[in-house]
Order: sequence, then structure tokens, then C-alpha cells
Amino acid sequence: MELREAVKVLDSDAHARDLDENLRPYLDEPYRSQRAPFFLRETYDRNLGGTLGFSGAKHEERLAAMDTQQIDSAVMYPTSGLGIGAIRDPAFNAALCRAYNDYISDYCKASPRLKAVANLPVNNPAEAAKELNRAVTKLGLCGGMLAAQSHMKNLGSPEFYPLYEEAQRLNTPIAIHAFGGDEPGTEIFDKFICLHTTGHPFPVLRQLTAIVFGGIPELFPNLKIGYLEVGCGWIPYWAERMDEEWEKRGKAEAPLCKKKPSEYLTNGNSYYGCEPEEKMMGYVVNEIGSKTLMYASDYPHWDMSWPESATIVWNREDLSVEAKKDILLHNAKRFYNLS
Repeated sequence: MELREAVKVLDSDAHARDLDENLRPYLDEPYRSQRAPFFLRETYDRNLGGTLGFSGAKHEERLAAMDTQQIDSAVMYPTSGLGIGAIRDPAFNAALCRAYNDYISDYCKASPRLKAVANLPVNNPAEAAKELNRAVTKLGLCGGMLAAQSHMKNLGSPEFYPLYEEAQRLNTPIAIHAFGGDEPGTEIFDKFICLHTTGHPFPVLRQLTAIVFGGIPELFPNLKIGYLEVGCGWIPYWAERMDEEWEKRGKAEAPLCKKKPSEYLTNGNSYYGCEPEEKMMGYVVNEIGSKTLMYASDYPHWDMSWPESATIVWNREDLSVEAKKDILLHNAKRFYNLS
């Protein structure tokens, strides 16, 4: 049976192209007139001279690529905007997020197959709840994203309580997403391959640790949080490690974390992006079930699987048909509240 006949795939984590030229028309003054780049330009050749990845900017190119990958619909995250944490000025941080959210909302109007989450001003938590409300209720976006790195924020801190309270009230998810870029600790590397290998998992795992030990799942029991673009093979290991720390030090140093961390990570409100070729996926499904893993293409980035993507999951022999349907469709629909 062909994949498209069996299940309409929902890509939980694709990426928009959000260049300065895309955002500038949507940006408030005085920021619109500034000539400096909105986001820090890297010196790394991520695409190896254009030999990896795709543009993905034009609607027709993106939709054709989705057809090739046998993806019915996709939820998009920023690309340049993943570095929003590096924008220290809180007002500029919030303005850039508003501009991106307006831009991506208009971009998605080209096809009902295209969805998106809001970029939230991580360096302006006071505005984050307001922007989430606007993005969901006025722009039709299906969630909010907090950047995992390039800022000094602890996402388990009380300053983010209003955001989590609003997300819970709206029944809309919050996703934590990394971008594989510079952060403290990576200064030891002189090659991008090292920076990128560590720059996705470690920032997200640090923020997950802060969120769980900070009591966010306890204080906001109906809040759905996604941890994206770090795969899923780490879940059993990290849950076990956090449990051990909590058993010895939790009462003294994480009093808001009332249960074993593993219970919060597997209670159905924590969701995880997974990559189609992950060898550990079957093991993780056996350990925690298949109800919170979400297939992600990462299109159009250079490190995605291409041209096969969703079909890799469908062709796996270590997953049941029901688990494949969960991972390819049902879990992301539930996470993003999509019909």
C-alpha cells in the first residue's frame, strides 16, 4: 500500500525562509529603516557551497517538495528567526517576532497545506504571552516557539509563567527549538561539523531540564510542550538521569517538581520531534509508547532526508502500523490542535 493511500502525513517541523527582505515590509519603524542585518550573519558554510538543502522560499517549490516527500501538510518554524535569542534589545526582539508572525501568516494563505507556529520574543517574556494570543487568535497560527539558545533565559523561570498560563488557556502548544549555532561551550570547536552536532541537542536538553525541575509541567498540567529537532533516542537516557538527580536532590533544589521527571516526560503532554532514520525510534516506542513522537522533515534545511522522508518511517519494520500512523499524523494533529 502506498503511503499517501494509508495516511495523510503531517510534518511537525518544517522551516520557512525568513530573510530580512521577507520581514522588512512587516516590521515597525524605526527598525524597518535600519540597514544592519536583523540577524547575525554566520561565517559557516552550512550548505557546502549550495550542494546541500533547498531554497524552499517559493510556494510552488515547497509544495512540490512536499509531494515528493509524500507529505500532505506541514507546520513551519523559522530559519533565521531561530536565532532570535541573540537579539538583546527587548523591544526589537518583540518587533521582529511580530513581523515574522505577520509574514508567515500571509505566507500560509497560499495553501491550506501550510501551517506555522509563532516566533515568541524570548528576550521579552512580558510580551510573549500577548504575542502568542495575537498570533493564535488573530493570525491563525497553531502554536508558539521559544528559541532554546543564544540568550541568557531559563525557560523554567517564573518570568515565563504568564506565557505558559496563556498557552494553557488557549489550549495551544509551546515548542522549544534549537538551531545548531554558536553558544557557550562551542568556542572549543574550529569546525562547523562539531558545532552543529552539539548545537541542537544540548540547548534543548538544558531547557527541558530547567522546565521540568522548575515545575512547569506541575504548575501548568494541561500545557503541551514540544522538544524539537533533537531526535528521540535520548529520551530514556535523559529521563533516567533526571530521575536519579531528583531522587537525591529534588526536595531541596527542585521543590516544584513533585513527581519523578520521567513521569512528566511520559504523561502525554511532552511531545518529541523524531527523524525518520533514527535507529532508536523503535526502542523508544517500546519504552514510552508511540503517542508523543512526531515525524519531522526539516525541509528545506541541508541536514534533512531527501528525497525519501516520510516513506522511511512507513517502510520501517520495527514499528507497528498504528505506531507509524501516530508518528506520521495523529500525534502532530493532537499537539497542534489541527483537524
